[in-house]
Amino acid sequence: MIIEEYYTRLDGSESLTALDLVEPDVSFLIALPGTEVTGTGHAALRDYIEGRPAVGRRHTVLRRSVDGDLEMVYGIITEGDGRGTGSFSSVALISADERVARYQAFFHPSFGMFPLPGGGR
Repeated sequence: MIIEEYYTRLDGSESLTALDLVEPDVSFLIALPGTEVTGTGHAALRDYIEGRPAVGRRHTVLRRSVDGDLEMVYGIITEGDGRGTGSFSSVALISADERVARYQAFFHPSFGMFPLPGGGR
């Protein structure tokens, strides 16, 4: 799955390699508590990635699904100490070139489908 590999790269030591998996004109929405980040293109997504605080977070995918050119994942965010800080769901429309063409992600710190590890909410 492209979106799962995107998160693996995003969480790795060279997070900008995640951009190799998205179309140059990618459109995205990242919904966080109290704010939404939207944009189009590598530059806008790079700005978002570079602007995230370096806290050692990891996206752990717990469920995944593919329906044609649509990929969906659900998971939890954990910090470096293993403590869960919230859940996320993401959907990506995959292009004919097998890159993310459109992407939307939703994160919530307290509501999730499964309990968070390490005493998280």
